[in-house]
Amino acid sequence: MAKLLMILLVAIVLETIGVVCLSRGLKEIGELDKVSLPAVLKLVGRGLTNANIIRGVFFEALFFIGLLMLMSKADVSFIWPLTALGFVSMTLAAKFFLHEEVSRARWIGVLLITAGAGLVSWTEKAKEPLSSPPATADSMTHK
Repeated sequence: MAKLLMILLVAIVLETIGVVCLSRGLKEIGELDKVSLPAVLKLVGRGLTNANIIRGVFFEALFFIGLLMLMSKADVSFIWPLTALGFVSMTLAAKFFLHEEVSRARWIGVLLITAGAGLVSWTEKAKEPLSSPPATADSMTHK
């Protein structure tokens, strides 16, 4: 389980970096002025050439690879809730790197997410099977 948690931690860091880069890039390219095909294409063009957006997509792709690795090794019902710990790192990154105001209510939400992830982790540990007694010749014969 320690290996899974290490992969999860690395994946969450990659996702956090990706989201910070994407946020910065989206602020750099600006908002969509009006909904029309030329305006959308112009915005997409700016996005495809923005270094922060490109970096963000790269780090999000690395996160996705980590997520696939995790899902191939453990139950989705265990892994997916733990990815919510990304909200913790995201909120910290938003405060310290993007200089966003984070309200008390949001911090309480982050604490609740952390508690929920802890509960999910604890239930996985409790689910681990007890060691089975070794098979004997009597238990292997079929009548």
